[in-house]
Amino acid sequence: MSLSTLLSLVSLLAISLTVTATNITDVLSSHPEYSQFNTYLSQTKLADEINTRQTITVLAVSNGALAPLAGKPLSVIKNVLSLHVLLDYFDAKKLHDIPDGSTLSTTLYQTTGNAQNNIGFVNITDLKGGKVGFGSGISGSKLDSSYYKEIKQVPYNFSVIEISTPIIVPSILAAPAPTSDLNITALLEKAGCKTFASLLLSTGVLKVYQSSITSGLTVFAPNDEAFKRKEVPDLSKLTNAELVTLLQYHALSSYRPIGSLKSTKDPISTIATNGAGKFDLSVATAGDSVSLKTGLGDSRIAATVIDSTPFVVYTVDNVLVPKELLGVSPSPAPTPGAAEAPADDTPTPSPAPSAKAPSSVKSPPAPPSDSPNEGPADAPGDDSENSKADKAAAGQIAPGKVGVFVTVSVGVIVAALMS
Repeated sequence: MSLSTLLSLVSLLAISLTVTATNITDVLSSHPEYSQFNTYLSQTKLADEINTRQTITVLAVSNGALAPLAGKPLSVIKNVLSLHVLLDYFDAKKLHDIPDGSTLSTTLYQTTGNAQNNIGFVNITDLKGGKVGFGSGISGSKLDSSYYKEIKQVPYNFSVIEISTPIIVPSILAAPAPTSDLNITALLEKAGCKTFASLLLSTGVLKVYQSSITSGLTVFAPNDEAFKRKEVPDLSKLTNAELVTLLQYHALSSYRPIGSLKSTKDPISTIATNGAGKFDLSVATAGDSVSLKTGLGDSRIAATVIDSTPFVVYTVDNVLVPKELLGVSPSPAPTPGAAEAPADDTPTPSPAPSAKAPSSVKSPPAPPSDSPNEGPADAPGDDSENSKADKAAAGQIAPGKVGVFVTVSVGVIVAALMS
């Protein structure tokens, strides 16, 4: 194999491994004619959902064409715009090369669980005269909108195109009941969270939730089985103030649909957050799975009970227990001279666990060994290629460094093949 052929193959490998992230808000911000469409995407948090998808096409609509949505509740606007986000890649060429001239494309609205029949699909048809029509996937619906132009493409992954008018389905234009009228406890009980609903009522925390619902509220409701787990502290031994804090820890005073949670990088404050404690949560994602980290354990988001902008309720499979509630503080940092102290062969007994701490809380790890040959493989400062490869496999390399890692790995491949 020639060197030029080898380098071409390596280049293709590097391209295939490089991940390109595209932000829909940034793309549309340079096109003022779509400013209202862009604003709606941000207000409904659809932008976050779009940015977490790998293969997607956004059907943008100009400001003047959005008049039918003016004055509608955000929950309705979100439903309509969800039909304008296709879970497939389309550019001008693909639109004019549709097999059999017509196709039904799945949209974000289809993933909400609210779509019936073909309401969550968009009909795309290559019409005579070079036009491409768009309409509802419901049988017999008119193709009232048509393709206008391309705006942005990242081949086979991300596409933004303009269509002439919004795709309107009359049944999703009906405004749902005002969020202030929603019966939170009834929703929770129906979702299998009766224990949680009962605690909200008995402590008065339900009123705290209701006061936030119109401005933005996200609730993480543990199911009834979650309260039976041994890691859950004995609620009868908590003071009323501690129980109130525990329940407030299960809610955010902001609207965070699943796409928004997936894009969250920093810890998020809960209703329990105050000057005396952080009481925050961290979010971890693995594919489509989303988990919440408290510092004492994880809890997976199991299902969405309701998502009606600006109110969303999820069920979670573990009770969220804040470390501040149990008095668990982080271990003190080792003194500068600790790493240089002579090794002591006498084993040091582990400290007794806190009386209130869950049995799953582990003792802090031992300080690193002094011996240069016995240090951990992923110790700080270890920049070897093997270490980076191990970290990448374990998901420890930050997304922003993927390209660097790919480049270095490709160089190693070239060296190996040429030797």
